[in-house]
Amino acid sequence: MNLDQVEGKWKQISGKVQEKWGKLTDNDLDVIAGREEQLVGKIQERYGIAREEAQEQVKEFTKTVQFDSAPDETDSTATAERARARGVSGR
Repeated sequence: MNLDQVEGKWKQISGKVQEKWGKLTDNDLDVIAGREEQLVGKIQERYGIAREEAQEQVKEFTKTVQFDSAPDETDSTATAERARARGVSGR
């Protein structure tokens, strides 16, 4: 999953973010709203870690996060990625 998908599905994924980083509050999640730099900054602040470490944690998280349901077919990014995975050209 890429960061654009995380931002687009933030309401669905924010619970998983809070499970991973339990020190983040509901207010933090509202402020972050799926934006990578905001998430990295809040993790850095709440856990007292270096920015690079927070960035690495977010990067790893976005690689492993899974949705409970199938992606919305109107999500053109997800649809295009699925088509590429099947070897179908968008042209």
